[in-house]
Formats: sequence, structure tokens, C-alpha cells
Amino acid sequence: MGAEENGGGESTFTVVVAAVANLGIAVAKAVAGVVSGSSAMLSEAAHSVADTVTEVLLLAALKRSEKPADEEHPLGYGPERYIWAMLAAVATFVGGAVFSLYDGIHTLVAGEELGDPLVSYIVLGVAFLLEGYSLRTGLKQARGEAARFEAPMKTYLRHTPDTAVKAVVLEDSAALIGLVLAAGGLLGGQLTGSGVWDGVASLLIGLLLLCVAWVLGRSNAELLIGRPLPAPMRERIRAELLAVEHVEAVLELTTLVQGPREALVAAKVDFRDVSTAAQIEWACEQAEQRLRAVFPGVSRVYLDPTPGFVQQREEGLNPWP
Repeated sequence: MGAEENGGGESTFTVVVAAVANLGIAVAKAVAGVVSGSSAMLSEAAHSVADTVTEVLLLAALKRSEKPADEEHPLGYGPERYIWAMLAAVATFVGGAVFSLYDGIHTLVAGEELGDPLVSYIVLGVAFLLEGYSLRTGLKQARGEAARFEAPMKTYLRHTPDTAVKAVVLEDSAALIGLVLAAGGLLGGQLTGSGVWDGVASLLIGLLLLCVAWVLGRSNAELLIGRPLPAPMRERIRAELLAVEHVEAVLELTTLVQGPREALVAAKVDFRDVSTAAQIEWACEQAEQRLRAVFPGVSRVYLDPTPGFVQQREEGLNPWP
């Protein structure tokens, strides 16, 4: 349990670092955007505001999901984090992508007057350092978690149920790319005297945020609908159940991810016909202990003693010949 609490603490720290960095950056970008007249800088300000709102929602998700199970919610509050994380993805879409796309199109159609870009360059440089530090914090946690699961970094980020860390890594990566795009828009406008470069940069930032919102929204939707444990883990669970004395076969296995370090396992198990009721009870207890020893995140194990297919067919209970 200590490892789980430590992991939750790391996620909170990662999100707090990202939130503080984005809040300061948002204000600086907004001021620089007004001074320079750059739509790309204003888009980046909207990007940072959206990221700040996202981090606040992720903090709410982490806090709410830590509540222990009670009579009204016997399986706990773990899945609630995915509801708040879904709202965070919506905030990225509405607050960042939509504004950036609108601002880019408006700039291309109406044009813009370019001001002094010096302040914007300074803000972009400082923002790059802060976003880089935030990304480094997120990647450090992600690498540690990937090593704990003995999985490649890319695979961990694609499949991790810890959407808070995934959101920080994706958003900070997008933020660094967005800063480069904004700098390119400023430089293009400065060299050519045309606001087209700035408008194009704003559009690209909007499309980038659209991609991030889609990836995060899809990830959280899968977890809200109900995602099983990865196939290798399911096979290991099946093997551990079959290794228990008195177990003949695992007829049906269902797993459900309920949180970053929380999963449910339910199975229909065929026990030996000669086993006594007491032996079956102890076999169920031993199976739960084995699963939790191998996978500490398996918090709930439900085993349903079920007649085997041969016995069901003999007794006319199996609908398949």
C-alpha cells in the first residue's frame, strides 16, 4: 500500500508543478500577445490557460478518487478520476484548440498589425524553460512507472490508466512544440512584415491542441466504459488460478481497471468434484492471496464456483453440444 500512496503523491506533485508553471506562463503570454499584436502569442496564452484549467481538474480528479469505499460506493471512487480527466480534455479542446483555430482564421482573413516582438521572444524563452522543467518532472515519473511494469516508455504512456501523468506529458510536449510554432510565426512576420505567418502558426497550435484533446478524451472514455487488464496480465492471472490446488479449470475470466493501481478480477472456476466445501473456501482464499502477491494492484477478487462444461452437458445445463 505504501508504494501505491507514493505513486499517488508523485502524480499530485507532477500536476501541481505543471499547474503553477502554466498559470505564470499564461499571464506572461497574454501580456506579450497584447504588446506584440501576435495572434500566435494570444493562442499560446489560451493554450496555457486551458492547460492550467486542465491541471486544476486533474487535481480534483486525484483528490476525489482517493476517497475510500463506502456503503453508497462499495467499489470505491477510483473511476471518478476519469470523469474529471475527461472534463480536462474538454477544457483543452474548448479553451485552447477552438480559440487558437478561431484566432488563426481571423488573422488570415482580417490581417494584424505587428508590434515589437522582443517581449514575446523573451516570454517564449522563459516559457520554454518552465515547460521543459514541468515535462521533465512528468517524464521522470513516467519512466519510473514504466520501469516498475518492465514496459517500454512508449507502451506505458499509451496504455497507462494514470491519465494525470499522461495528460501532463502530452500537454507539456504540445506546449513546447507550440512555443516553437509561435516563435516561428513571430520570426516569419518580422522578416516578411506579413501577419500570415502568425495566423498559420496559430492554426497549427489549434490543430496540435485538437490532437491532444482527442487522445486524452479517447483514453479516458475507454477507462470510463471499462477496460480490462492487458492480455499478458490476464494470462498470468489465469495461470495463477490454475496453479491453486482443487482448481480444475478457469471457465471465464473478467478483469476491470478501476484506477492507476486498482483492478478487479472475477472468474468462473471449475473446482474438482471431490473437493469439500471447506477445501473450496480455502482454495478461493489461496487464489486471492496468490493474485495479490503477484499483482498488488488487484484489490478485489471474486470467484464463482461453476460446473465444468462436461458436467454441464451431462446434466443438460450447457446450451452448446
